[in-house]
Amino acid sequence: MRDGAHPIRRALRLAACVLALACAAPAHAQFGWVKSLWPSTKKPEPPTSVQDPHYGDSLFYFYQGRYFSAVTNLMVSQHFDRMPKHADEAEVLRGGLFLSYGLHREAGEIFAKLIEKGAPPPVRDRAWFYLAKIRYQRGLHAQAEEALARIERSLPADLQEDRVLLQAQLAMARGDYAGAARALDALAKSGKPGSDVALYARYNLGVAMIKGGEAAKGAALLDEVGRVPTGSEEFRSLRDKANVALGFSALQEDRAEDARRSLERVRLTGMLANKALLGFGWAAASGKNLNAALVPWTELAQRDPSDAAVLEAKLAVPYAYAELGAYGKALGLYQDAIGAFEQENARLDESIAAIRAGKLLAGLIERNPGEEMGWFWNIEQLPELPHSGHLAPVLAQHEFQEAFKNYRDLLFLARNLKQWENSLDVLRAMLANRRQAFAERLPAVREREKSIDLGIYDGKRNALQAELARVEREADVAAFADARERELRARIDSVRAIVERGGNDPEIAAARERLRRAAGALAWQQTQNFADRLWQAKKNLAELERNLGEAHARDAALQKAQRDEPAKLDAFAARIEALAARVKALQPRVAELAAAQQNQVQELAVAELAKQKERLAAYVSQARFAVAQIYDRANLAKGDGGAATR
Repeated sequence: MRDGAHPIRRALRLAACVLALACAAPAHAQFGWVKSLWPSTKKPEPPTSVQDPHYGDSLFYFYQGRYFSAVTNLMVSQHFDRMPKHADEAEVLRGGLFLSYGLHREAGEIFAKLIEKGAPPPVRDRAWFYLAKIRYQRGLHAQAEEALARIERSLPADLQEDRVLLQAQLAMARGDYAGAARALDALAKSGKPGSDVALYARYNLGVAMIKGGEAAKGAALLDEVGRVPTGSEEFRSLRDKANVALGFSALQEDRAEDARRSLERVRLTGMLANKALLGFGWAAASGKNLNAALVPWTELAQRDPSDAAVLEAKLAVPYAYAELGAYGKALGLYQDAIGAFEQENARLDESIAAIRAGKLLAGLIERNPGEEMGWFWNIEQLPELPHSGHLAPVLAQHEFQEAFKNYRDLLFLARNLKQWENSLDVLRAMLANRRQAFAERLPAVREREKSIDLGIYDGKRNALQAELARVEREADVAAFADARERELRARIDSVRAIVERGGNDPEIAAARERLRRAAGALAWQQTQNFADRLWQAKKNLAELERNLGEAHARDAALQKAQRDEPAKLDAFAARIEALAARVKALQPRVAELAAAQQNQVQELAVAELAKQKERLAAYVSQARFAVAQIYDRANLAKGDGGAATR
């Protein structure tokens, strides 16, 4: 009887081994980088000195997280050479922004050019480190190792730790677990026992040692991580992950008690609680304690059936009852499991249909809006689908995340091109208005131009210059007489004419003397004021010269505008049409790429759900096989009873 149940047990244990392998994946595969890419875990401090305003404009967008606006403004300013005092810093920023969009080739070219120009070693080494990091994130492991090899000196402490972690990840990616263990060993020993880097290093080192054949040492490290007290949700999850990996590793080696001790440290409400309950039940079952195994399995079987561990529990519970001889109970539970599997299969079909109808991507875009595209953007809100529980394994895939980001970026580019199409229409209207205004104002301007003859004013200016030169040369103090002085001069001249007709009369002689004194006083006063009046006259003449120069400059500008403005307007029109042609050519290309990317993202999601359907089909087959076995046992029991009666 017990031998007949072994195929089911072997199938379930095989599923448990698959879960164990999944739990032994490197920590960063699920929890992300310990440090962010640009430039450290802390938010970068804005620079204290910006000498070129256009560079400051790009930094304004950068520190707001608007990376597309930052890079476009930066490249426009570089094109017009508006940032001569920040040329190298601008290139470093452009390379970092390119990295944020996954353009590692372009970023690599920028960094290579900076190195050729003789960039300082710290800048160069950090550039290669960031390039290696993004290449690893994009799955380009060989290129990432090439970038790491270009780092010549030790990086700052926090980046050096990340560098070692990255080297270990790359070593594990190519199967060199011994090399990864060597890289991580020093980091695990040098880091503080409770620090985040030390915890990740110990976890990854434990995984590397287990996969490299040093199971005992690796298990000891994972056990150390699994016991670390921490208040952070991230590291509580890491602790659960270490304990689950330890538990399933012990199960594979038939160490049921060790598996139980590790798995009971996993939180019942964490992300790995279902796997832990499944493994805890198998630990009890391996110790021939099926009644104890039924406790976690029964709890697990009541949970959300979209989880693979829950579906396996629906098989494990009737298996345990069958092993205990409760065939009627087992038969009913197997049939319930078959019904649940078929119902879940139908739900998966509904989810696949919704995904292929575009509801998944449309919902993700709608519920996770963002002003701009970018590699740092993350999914925070799930869309409303018929069975949203199916989305967890889909969205957890790094490949899906990257493909969806590319799709979102293509949608952003499509919107951006549409905005430019509308903007070009506005520019066309503005240009037409300018042409019309130019045509309407030109005749009036020409009439005013004809009425103003600057040559006449030039002649008057020349005459004034000559007269001023004469006055200065001859010291003609009377030339600067004001109205009162001219009036006095006229009165003196008229009195002099009368006096001269008076002859030698004594009274006339006295009057003549008074007249001489008055004329002398007037001449003395004018002589005293001559220098000041001469300086003021020269100042006024210089002002006149300046005004005439401006008038000539405006006249020349007017002449040039009449000659060049139509050509300039035509050049603007040609540029607008050239840009419109580029936008028109890019729009269908972006739309085509977006459609292809949408299909790729949806197929990635569908492929994950198809795997779940295949797993369900296997579960249904196992359950039906178990049901057939139970019926066979019942028939055999009836046959044996009949023979005894006869």
